[in-house]
Amino acid sequence: MAFIGVDHGTTAMRFALIEDEKVLTFELGRAEAAAMSENEILESIEKEFGIKIGDIDLIALTYSMGDGFSAIKDVRKLEGRGLQSTEGAGKKTGGGTRVFDAVRNSGIPAIAIPGLHVGSKVDPRMKVFSHLTSPEKLGIAYHIRCLGYEDFVVSDISSNTVTLAVASGKVIGAIDACIFAPGVHHGPLDLQAIRNVDDGRQTANQAFIEAGTLKMTPYKDREELLNAAEKGENPALLALDTIALFAAMEIASMQLLMKDYGVTGAVFLAGSVGEVEYVQKKICTHLDQECRSLGKWHAAIGCAEIARDVSAGKKQILGVDVDYP
Repeated sequence: MAFIGVDHGTTAMRFALIEDEKVLTFELGRAEAAAMSENEILESIEKEFGIKIGDIDLIALTYSMGDGFSAIKDVRKLEGRGLQSTEGAGKKTGGGTRVFDAVRNSGIPAIAIPGLHVGSKVDPRMKVFSHLTSPEKLGIAYHIRCLGYEDFVVSDISSNTVTLAVASGKVIGAIDACIFAPGVHHGPLDLQAIRNVDDGRQTANQAFIEAGTLKMTPYKDREELLNAAEKGENPALLALDTIALFAAMEIASMQLLMKDYGVTGAVFLAGSVGEVEYVQKKICTHLDQECRSLGKWHAAIGCAEIARDVSAGKKQILGVDVDYP
């Protein structure tokens, strides 16, 4: 049997296939996917995975914020694409939309994974915020759950930083990118950003996507920043030091929430910056705790594992209800 997971990432659409004991992965840049037709996207899935569309048993999709629904369900039962609004925080390229529509219109059995938001089954105190995390973070968390962990915190650090807590196998809360810790590109709006928005110099979304630590440096993007950090350049190291400090603070805040549930647990780091050894060591030092690093494919693999287990009849994933078939 063949199951596919799709991670709607900030820079790329990542795909994972689980077929028996085999796991395969590939990615399409979001701009690249936006320029493809729906047929071309399906053909790329067939080509990269060596599988016919008709042989896929179930696909698990993530799309944007996923804040318009709260249970895992058939993509064809969603209103629109499962969003409260197409406006929000983040850069829009159209690649995720093209992939979502290609799958929805293909006839392949497919489910959509929701994000966590005010309508989700999480700790009620977290609901002071309208949105906690986008759906692919549930993919990362479910992969960790499949590795055998019931209590853990995972921080996904890349263009932005999002941290999620799981206690006794159920997600209890998360902190979204626009609330606390900055990433390379994105971060919360501070006093000056609010003034800029009020003065009409930029929109709130522009302020968000320019609030990361890249603004502390002369570099133009994440790749240039990480290359400079490898060379030991001070502005790059300061940017990574800043990310590591705030990510550690965010992880510690989720650990505080877990204490209310009577558990402690492992700490996982994910994302392109979470994979950087320099950042890992800094976070471990701040927390005085070992942290395990995951690669960039684990969100897509976790989504494929969700597809596999939902197909087998599972009715809850990390405490999120399943409304399928």
